[in-house]
Amino acid sequence: MAKVTVLGGGGWSIALAVVLNDNGNDVTIWSALDREVNDLKETRENKKSLPGIKIDEKIQVTGDLNLAVKENNPDLIVMGVASSFVRQTAARLKGLTKPGQVIMNVAKGIEEATLDTMTDMIEEEVPDAITAVLSGPSHAEEVAKHVPTSVVVGCKDQEIAKKIQAIFANDVFRVYTSDDMLGIQVGAALKNVIALAAGCADGIDCGDNTKAALITRGMAEIAELGVAMGGNMLTFSGLSGMGDLIVTCASMHSRNRRAGILMGQGKTMKEAMDEVEMVVEGVYSAKAAYKLAQKYQVSMPIVEEVNNVLFADKPVKDALNDLMNRDLKAEIKRGLWEK
Repeated sequence: MAKVTVLGGGGWSIALAVVLNDNGNDVTIWSALDREVNDLKETRENKKSLPGIKIDEKIQVTGDLNLAVKENNPDLIVMGVASSFVRQTAARLKGLTKPGQVIMNVAKGIEEATLDTMTDMIEEEVPDAITAVLSGPSHAEEVAKHVPTSVVVGCKDQEIAKKIQAIFANDVFRVYTSDDMLGIQVGAALKNVIALAAGCADGIDCGDNTKAALITRGMAEIAELGVAMGGNMLTFSGLSGMGDLIVTCASMHSRNRRAGILMGQGKTMKEAMDEVEMVVEGVYSAKAAYKLAQKYQVSMPIVEEVNNVLFADKPVKDALNDLMNRDLKAEIKRGLWEK
């Protein structure tokens, strides 16, 4: 049994808390939102983010960060807040964590101002922490209902990765390990941008052919950037790469896809986000993805057109038309013709 503190009271945090509790761990959920804490204590449910999923009475819920971290002295902290709140939440951990505290991030994004990954930010704010990341095709709605799911845990320290693997793994939640934290996080963040594009295509009534093309060429863009940044090419064909991209582009559980559908139907970014009523991570990652493409001199036309739709009010049909009419090229670089 391990002691685990989960930071954040949203759907994904609760789903992971359910898994941890099922495995017999001592679990605490912390939220910065007083109303969320009160609701979770009173109803044992987040009716907005994860309706119908009850939180076991054994799981402690608190709004006291000192209690959740310093007093509880957890073996593992799960950073489950939205990506836009990771840095400020990590900053609040200063003075509360022990040296060598393991902090595992589960948010998906890239910080626009710095182009930092989520674990970069945690390491900057809590320098003596050991960071890890969990990602993969894992909608909270299904994980909490014990639908068979596979994910990957990344950490530079193999033994810690194995310990986290053991804490989470069970009959319906299979966990793999990896040393490629960077590749996992690039795939996790950028798949949300591609899912916006896939949703936009659905919103203008494109078909399966279009969806398959966006998924495949979107992954080609993500992988090329990820490798240029130092990630392992094989990571992008795995759970945190192609696996997560497929589920996010295809499922109505995906808030990014749903927001894209609404924009394809003519709604503005703000109107789409308001209707989805949850954080649409791809909107926050899109500018960062474009900046990374420029920094590493990688061609990312889908990411570029998503930015045009989001921030330059470009009609979705015009963006798709421009993608389809780009200069013709070979699909795979470094083939026989280029030897």
